Amino acid sequence: MTSGWTFLISFVSIVAGIVLGMTLRARLPAPKLGHDTKEVIRLGASLLATLAAVVISLLIASAKSSYDTQDAHFRQLAAYIVETDQLLVQYGPEALPVRKLMRENVPAAMDRIWNEKATASQNTAFTVNSLAEQLHNAIEALSPVNDAQRLLKPRIVQASDEIARTRLLIFADGDKPILTPFLLILIVWLTVIFTSFGMFVEPGAVAWTALLVFALSVSSALFLVADLSQPFAGLMQISKDQLRHTLAPLS
Repeated sequence: MTSGWTFLISFVSIVAGIVLGMTLRARLPAPKLGHDTKEVIRLGASLLATLAAVVISLLIASAKSSYDTQDAHFRQLAAYIVETDQLLVQYGPEALPVRKLMRENVPAAMDRIWNEKATASQNTAFTVNSLAEQLHNAIEALSPVNDAQRLLKPRIVQASDEIARTRLLIFADGDKPILTPFLLILIVWLTVIFTSFGMFVEPGAVAWTALLVFALSVSSALFLVADLSQPFAGLMQISKDQLRHTLAPLS
C-alpha cells in the first residue's frame, strides 16, 4: 500500500469513527452512558491508545532505520565509484575507455536499481547486466606496462569489486513495506480510540477542529512510516540524481 493511500484510508477511517462516536452520543439514552460505562470505555481507549502509540513509534524507528541503511549504501557506492575513477586517472590514458564505460554504466545502473525496487518482489533473483560485465572485463583487461600501473591495477580491481559488493547489498537489503493486515488492524485501533473521543465530547466547532487536527496528525504519522519504508518511491525517496552526476564529464 502506498503512503498516499495509507494517509487517505487512515484519515477517512478516523473521521468516520469520530462521526460514529458523536452519533452514538446523540442516540443512546443518557442512562446507557452512565459513570461506570464511561469509565470502562475510557480505560479501554487508554489501553488501545498506549498500544497504538508504542506500535507507531516502533514502526517509525524501524522504517527510518531501513531508509538510513539504504541511503548509507548509496553514499558508499558513490564513494567507491569516485575512488575507482580517480585510480583510473592515475593509471593513465590507457584507462580512458574504462572511464567512458563507467559513465555509461552508472546512469543505467541507477535506473535499473530504481526499477527493481519499484516493481520487484522479495523473490526476484539478482542478475548481472551486460554493462556491468563489460566494465568488469574492461578492468581485468588492463595490461600494466610499468611499476606504477602494476601497483594501481590491484587497487582498481578491489575498488570495482567493492562497487559490485555494495550493489549486491542494496539488492539484498530489500524494502520493508508495512504489511497490509497489520496496518489495517492499527487503523481499526485508532478508529475505536477516536470513536470513544466522539462519544464523550460535546459537538461544536472547537471540538471538531481539535479532533480533526488530531486525526490529521495520526494519519501523518502513518504516512511517514509508509513513505520511509519505501526508500525508492514516494515523497521522501532517495534521490538518484546525486549518483547520476557523481562522475564529472570527461574533457
